[in-house]
Amino acid sequence: MPVDEEGTVTVDPGATGDVEVELERADGTVHFEVEMEWPDEAAAVDEDAAASKATFELYADSADQYRWRLRHDNGNIVADGGEGYADKRDARSGIESVQRNAPGAHVVDVSRDEEAPDEGGSDATFELFRDSADEYRWRLRHDNGNVIADGGQGYASKQKAKQGLRSVKSNAPGAAVEETDE
Repeated sequence: MPVDEEGTVTVDPGATGDVEVELERADGTVHFEVEMEWPDEAAAVDEDAAASKATFELYADSADQYRWRLRHDNGNIVADGGEGYADKRDARSGIESVQRNAPGAHVVDVSRDEEAPDEGGSDATFELFRDSADEYRWRLRHDNGNVIADGGQGYASKQKAKQGLRSVKSNAPGAAVEETDE
C-alpha cells in the first residue's frame, strides 16, 4: 500500500472483519500493534491510490436530506454533491461515483467549447466554466449528463479553479467517509 509523507494510509475495510490489538511492555519499551483482517470481497482496496488528505463527510441537512462534502485536512470544503438524497445509500453511491470517476476524468474548458477526448478517461468529465458573477467554477459531470460533484464556490482565476479540481482528483479516491452532524 502506498503511504504519504507522514507514513499514513487510508483503508476502508467494509462492515465485516476482525481487529486484533496487541500491547507489550518489556524493558522500558512499549510495543503497540494493530492487525485487521477482512474477506477480500467485503471491500475494495485501491493499491494505487495515494493516502488522502481529505475526508468525505456524510450528513443529514435541515430538510432531512442526505448530503456529502469533501473536506480537506486544512478545513476547506473542496467539493460537494450539490443535491440532497432521500436515502443515505444514494448519497453513499454518489460519493463512490466521485471516488471512482474523479481520478481519471478529463478536464475541459466549456467556455472555450472544448470537448473531452473520445478515448481514455473515466465515465465523467471535469468542466471548467465562468458563472454569471464572472467567477471560475468547476463541476464533475457524468457521461449520463448528471453533475455528480462541484466546487461549491467561485474562484477569481481559472488556475485556482483547476487547483481545486486537482485536489478532488488526487484526494477523492482514498478519502475516508465519516458520518457527521451537519
